[in-house]
Amino acid sequence: MALDPLPQSTERRAAVRQMFDRIAPRYDRLNRLLTLGLDRSWRRRALDAIAVGPGDSVLDLACGTGDLCELARTRGARVIGIDFAREMLRGAVGRGVRGSFVQGDAAALPLADACCDALLCGFALRNFVSLADVAVEMARVLVPGGRIALIEVDRPRGRLPRAGHSLYFDRVVPRVGGWLSDREAYAYLPRSTVHLPAQPDLYALLQSAGFTELCKLRLLLGSAQIITGVRA
Repeated sequence: MALDPLPQSTERRAAVRQMFDRIAPRYDRLNRLLTLGLDRSWRRRALDAIAVGPGDSVLDLACGTGDLCELARTRGARVIGIDFAREMLRGAVGRGVRGSFVQGDAAALPLADACCDALLCGFALRNFVSLADVAVEMARVLVPGGRIALIEVDRPRGRLPRAGHSLYFDRVVPRVGGWLSDREAYAYLPRSTVHLPAQPDLYALLQSAGFTELCKLRLLLGSAQIITGVRA
């Protein structure tokens, strides 16, 4: 099934789920390869940015194979990982990541109100069909004062960094990913940025859902970003 360019499409939801189920077995290794290992340091910086620590109850939304869950556990947090791709969750359990893992929809989380102190989400915002609904759910499951750290891809501002990033992200990544894993999935990766709102629109969406103190940390000359905020 081809990935629908329209974020409202229910067909796109099914296609993205199937895609992540397919790439789950090689997902971690390709993340390390395609980011030159930097994705691990970016995840640690996200946890640092919202001070995840002992006693925190942390939700890793769209947790994949559990990288953020694993890092949060090392800091003494209790973790819940939710993903809509069953094979990703199996990968987390197979890796021995400790925590509670649940298959679920980010727009209808199977969690009680105000049950988490912090929420992490790594490189998944552009995969959600309705980001506005997901933001409302994020706010619902967080306690007042709860923190978010959202890691996503981005595009550098400067002409030369932007050109270099485009060459790598739009051409090299799909080719290498296609050779080593799944051609369609890694062709989708750069195309999926069309579903990510511009910063003012993303901030407005999060503020409407109930988040304040929004801040953006730029990574690798603006190739990636961490958005942090606090649940009002």
